[in-house]
This record gives sequence, C-alpha cells and structure tokens, in this order.
Amino acid sequence: SCEPCPMCLGAVYWSGITRIYFANSREDAAAAGFDDQFLYEEIPLPVEQRTVPSVRLLGAEARQGFAEWRAKQAKIPY
Repeated sequence: SCEPCPMCLGAVYWSGITRIYFANSREDAAAAGFDDQFLYEEIPLPVEQRTVPSVRLLGAEARQGFAEWRAKQAKIPY
C-alpha cells in the first residue's frame, strides 16, 4: 500500500473517490526504486516547458467535439 502514483492519483479524482488510505509515502516508494518525483515535478509545468515536447494541433476542429457534447441533451455530466 502506497501513496498513489501520479497516474493513479488522476484516476482517484476522476472516479470521485473521497478518501485514500495508504501505508507508504512517495518517499518510501522512491527508496524502494519506484521514484515518481520527476512526474510530480513535470505535471504543474506549462506543456511547452515539459521534458517530453507537446504540440497542440487542430484546436478549432477539436473544440467542435466539445461544442457538440455541450449541446447534447442525453448525456451523463462529467
């Protein structure tokens, strides 16, 4: 049992889990060889400053999908 890694922490928030119980900290995990500190540091950076380059493409076209979702009446709210 360990403090959630960045990917699992995202899943926790998306799923609506309201409390996490864990035994080992992220520092304990790092000492055992599971060091995610780099990821924790990358997440808050603007995308253009992250180590893995990210390039936004087709913004206007992609927003059309969100516009259609907002207009949809029969949907489960996020």
